[in-house]
Amino acid sequence: MATERHDQQSSPDDPFDLERFVDAQHGVYDTVLSELRAGAKRTHWIWFVFPQLKGLGHSATAQRFGISSLAEAEAYLAHPVLGPRLRECTGLLLTHRGRPPRAILGYPDDLKVRSSMTLFAKAGGDRQFREVLDAFYDGQQDGATLDLLG
Repeated sequence: MATERHDQQSSPDDPFDLERFVDAQHGVYDTVLSELRAGAKRTHWIWFVFPQLKGLGHSATAQRFGISSLAEAEAYLAHPVLGPRLRECTGLLLTHRGRPPRAILGYPDDLKVRSSMTLFAKAGGDRQFREVLDAFYDGQQDGATLDLLG
């Protein structure tokens, strides 16, 4: 199961334990792509595909997959698997411009994606993260994410 709990471990090569995201995406990533292509999220993967800052969600899953800092978000973007996957999923989301994000993602996942896009835009990510904010959220970044970032 994608939300299986294992003790957070870090290594010099992976100080943020980004492997937890790779592990969670294993076996469900094709489903994620299919749902995003269809513009209809139906299963539970938002936490580890579009992660947000730790502290925004309070469930065990939200805490497990919460990003601790801008440095971790930068490492996520630079990761050879996670960065390209985040960009791919963001690109698929952008193919549904003009539709309300809640119709694509459901509630509260539409809010989580706004938080995620705010985080990765601030982490120096591609213009595409800002494009999601512009296309689906009237250009408005997530205030709670900005507050936590300081």
